[in-house]
Amino acid sequence: MSTGGPHGTHAVELGPHRVVKRFRAGDREEGEREWRALRLLAEHAPGLAPAPLAAGLGTEEPAITMSRLPGERLRGRPHDGPALDALAEAVRTLHSALPPAVLADVPPRPGLAHDLRAHLRSWASRVRVPPRGEADAAMDLGLRWLDRSDVESAPDNVPPVFGAGDGNLANYLWDGRRARIVDFEDSGRSDRAFELAEITEHVGSWVDEPLDVRAFLSRFSLTAQESARLRDCRRLLALVWLFLLSFDEERQRPRNPPGTAERQARRLTALLT
Repeated sequence: MSTGGPHGTHAVELGPHRVVKRFRAGDREEGEREWRALRLLAEHAPGLAPAPLAAGLGTEEPAITMSRLPGERLRGRPHDGPALDALAEAVRTLHSALPPAVLADVPPRPGLAHDLRAHLRSWASRVRVPPRGEADAAMDLGLRWLDRSDVESAPDNVPPVFGAGDGNLANYLWDGRRARIVDFEDSGRSDRAFELAEITEHVGSWVDEPLDVRAFLSRFSLTAQESARLRDCRRLLALVWLFLLSFDEERQRPRNPPGTAERQARRLTALLT
């Protein structure tokens, strides 16, 4: 997912001017996606992301060296007007960075709606019937919505964009003036509604300092088709997060505060009703 620290999963070495990100041996594809993204953005949107410095992706421990960006993570801090403006501007710049001919050659990002539907189907056996609690009831409601949804197919009139592939606000760095983006291991071709839903529904957007979703989304001019798709993508990703947070609470050492799954159940229910 993100770039190390309390909200990350990869080994990251921070130097004064550069960062080395190390991937597990089986995660070479993640490194390749990140390296491709950094190179494309350095050409088409310089300054938005770290500059690519070196890549060693054919080794037992794949690694990428990139420049170190200034700023503090937007996750876990209040998001005032200027910070929201900067966040939205960074997202808009990312989505429109690549010329259409270049974007057409970028593979779809992993974890799109059809992938998530498959995961949800494999997880559905864990839902207790009849539901025994708030989370189970919301899962059941969400799965019934999924049965009649066509969320996995973006309409033809929804244009593709370049997507970061991870909505964690820890990946957006704010220096008081501008927001920049890190962590592109799941990047690729996507659509704007799905990528915006990745941000609004990520647990990092509400478990600490909540993102003002209405204010954030108001900074984007969406078509009617994108708005309809955004609603469904938010529902889909909220359902995915409900499962993930429920699984997290079953761990011996959960990563999130107690009751997070129940809070997510209420979020999902509100989106579905």
